[in-house]
Amino acid sequence: MVENGLEKIVGKENVLSGAEELKEYVEGSDNTISKLPHYAVRPADTDELQEIVRWANEKKIPLVPVSSGPPHLRGDTIPESDNAVIVNLRRMNRILRVDPSNRVTIVEPGVTFGELQAELVKAGMCAYMPLSPRSTKSVLASVLERDPILMPGLHFDSTDPMLCAEIVFGTGDKLRTGEAAGPDTLEEQWEIGKAQISPFGPTQMDPQRLISGAQGTIGIVTWMSLKCRFLSELRRAFFLTGTSLEPLIELTYYLTRIRFTGNIFILNNVNLACLVGKDSREIAALRDQLPEWLLFVTCEGYGPLPDQKVRYLEADLSEFAERYGLKIHNNLSSVKADNFADLLSKPSAEPYWKQRMKGGFRDVFFLTTLGNTPKFSSLVSGLAQQRGFPAGYTGVYIQPVAQGTSCHCEFDLYYDNADREEAEMVNKIEIEAVDQLEEQGAFFSRPYGNWPDIAYRRAADTADMQRKVKDIFDPNWILNPGKLCFKRSLNKEVIS
Repeated sequence: MVENGLEKIVGKENVLSGAEELKEYVEGSDNTISKLPHYAVRPADTDELQEIVRWANEKKIPLVPVSSGPPHLRGDTIPESDNAVIVNLRRMNRILRVDPSNRVTIVEPGVTFGELQAELVKAGMCAYMPLSPRSTKSVLASVLERDPILMPGLHFDSTDPMLCAEIVFGTGDKLRTGEAAGPDTLEEQWEIGKAQISPFGPTQMDPQRLISGAQGTIGIVTWMSLKCRFLSELRRAFFLTGTSLEPLIELTYYLTRIRFTGNIFILNNVNLACLVGKDSREIAALRDQLPEWLLFVTCEGYGPLPDQKVRYLEADLSEFAERYGLKIHNNLSSVKADNFADLLSKPSAEPYWKQRMKGGFRDVFFLTTLGNTPKFSSLVSGLAQQRGFPAGYTGVYIQPVAQGTSCHCEFDLYYDNADREEAEMVNKIEIEAVDQLEEQGAFFSRPYGNWPDIAYRRAADTADMQRKVKDIFDPNWILNPGKLCFKRSLNKEVIS
């Protein structure tokens, strides 16, 4: 029996089969329930994980790795197969190392942002944060999913802040990447001064790129070393507003080009209200008081003379705002910029900020250039209007990445997940928006749900290459089959 094989590996108490225990893995933000997996198994370490993967290869049973707690928002952890087994990695929740001299930490997949930040602050450091992640979000999963960080001036590569990693591939083989490759153990490497900083190798390949954005289809990461930054000793935060989105974009281009330190991103009034409001009534009132668009910037000071650094950054920002015809604010309505910066340094309070307005939400996000975002914003707002989606319930988040060479553009559709008619409307808007955005040049580098069919429709060579890679590292296609371009319709036997 499947259950007996798993119990021999992890113990009976770590094999879950009850409907209530399994529901969390398939319940998304819209409260819809997909077909339940057969089991969830909770390994304690890499050795147990390798045994699970070898067992799955022998039985030809699909595995779906999960490291974050509920809710699971993007559908990448929902099994495509009837007899799938969830591999719950949350027991592997150790912070293996905090190295302030090299600004590096090593974490297992079960570590959340709140846990990591609490440990890093003791060493005078902090993590590179995405925009207010949910409290149950795995740090490792966020990095693998390439969630954008708030500081584009310190973002040099699409995989940042990931450095080295230990991977269990679909074959059951284990590989440590980059400087961590060994042959010494991590502890032996630490004794001779290695810090798992360099992500390149072994040899001339960069295997960490195989797992970045792969949704657990190539390998399962058991630990990862991450870049950290010094904790700011002094910080000043500002909102910048104008009469339209374009001047905010022009200033954002300039700030990222000169590598201005600190948080730099653009929100509309809906998303700022959702981030700071506590419930739907407060959010709606605040949304109506805020300007439609705002740029948020922080001036960070640490190291020698942090106060002087913040003063000259603040003076520069004031000069730049005047140059681009923008107003600079310490507060907008009841929102204090410094308090907002504090909020962004830790995970979202409960309920998760995207669920506060109406309960349900649907994200559409992609990569583009900053200059294209007004066009895409008009496209989505026009489509929502055509479909009768109520005004004032579409959030926008524009985050420069890789030092402003491109940006993460995100539209958040907030709706009542108990209203079937509204939920169906949002579903249609999402499908049409992804289709039209891709036609206009949006790059869906992280396609979830139904997006891969659109994302890959002009990339047959890329899909073919990715399937060849999967054949090498997961020859039986047991790891999260059906995601990305790994469909069962591709004449690949996934389940026996």
